[in-house]
Amino acid sequence: MKHSPARDSTNDPITFNTNLKGYPDRPGWLRYIQRTPHSDGVLYGSPASEHVGKPTIIEITAYNKRTFETARHNLVINIMSTEEFPLPYQAEFFIKNMNVEEMLASEVLGDFLGAVKNVWQPERLNAINITSALDRGGRVPLPINDLKEGVYVMVGADVQFSSCLREVETPQNQLRCSQEMEPVISCDKKFRAQFHIDWCKISLVDITKVVPVHSNRPDPGTGVLPDIGEYNPPSESLKNRDYFADFLITLAVPSAVAMVLFIILAYSMCCRREGVQKRNMQTPDIQLVHHSSIQKSTKELRNMSKNREISWPLSTLPVFHPVSGEVVPPIHPDNYETTSMPLMQTQTNLQNQIQIPQQQSSGK
Repeated sequence: MKHSPARDSTNDPITFNTNLKGYPDRPGWLRYIQRTPHSDGVLYGSPASEHVGKPTIIEITAYNKRTFETARHNLVINIMSTEEFPLPYQAEFFIKNMNVEEMLASEVLGDFLGAVKNVWQPERLNAINITSALDRGGRVPLPINDLKEGVYVMVGADVQFSSCLREVETPQNQLRCSQEMEPVISCDKKFRAQFHIDWCKISLVDITKVVPVHSNRPDPGTGVLPDIGEYNPPSESLKNRDYFADFLITLAVPSAVAMVLFIILAYSMCCRREGVQKRNMQTPDIQLVHHSSIQKSTKELRNMSKNREISWPLSTLPVFHPVSGEVVPPIHPDNYETTSMPLMQTQTNLQNQIQIPQQQSSGK
């Protein structure tokens, strides 16, 4: 497929796949990272001493997601020994405001080594290993601007660690680190302008004082199986096998047991029922009379409860005038919901109450 000349092919989304030639994946010491299809892919890693002298061929396959075109290129990596330049003093820094691909840029790495050399003052200084914090078990940062995952950078030198680097080992700074506080380092201002270093995670190692640990590994063999005679593969023709016994064991026997249990349960539920008439014949008459009277009384109470009326409170009944005998209308109308009203009214609610005149004494 041909892409139009008006479109710039350099902006196409391209992804890369890397693997060791002849194998489906990369070597264990080599890592690859590409943030987006529009960004560059970065290969980085630190080979071990057993890889020295062995050329490593990496196959790089590029995929254009717009045109579906592919391209392949072989990258040859020659690993050389550094034993003639021993760097026994190694310090590992954790830089919080950098990603691994940003740190691998030559100008950024050069600025960092220059800052370390200014603090350490060695004759020879070199970067030994660069590792992303995600490879050390770090968490993926939130998708917020200027929030980086962090990168570990190990550098080696040929002289003792400077007093500034040793300040992190003081009891005061160790206490501050245990309390998750930033330690006080005199040379931090030389890094702070470009690199934010977590001084609590710095590691200082003197490999001349490290006791080597030798593991007792068995000597690898030649990889050739010993001669154990002639190989006799199984016959291609298989014998017929009778599965009737297996059928009886797996299906017929459990089905028969289930059927027997079903018949026993059906006989117990259906054929062993006494019935109401048989039960009444075996029950004494006095118990039947009591039972019948209780049922009738219960039924009568239920019918009465359905038809009962709520009694009106005394304040709603007609009132007779004590002198004239005239009937005074009730305080509340008939359609008033008396069930939610109190039996006694306060003086503020007695506006419509009719005043009954008191009977005059016979003397007056």
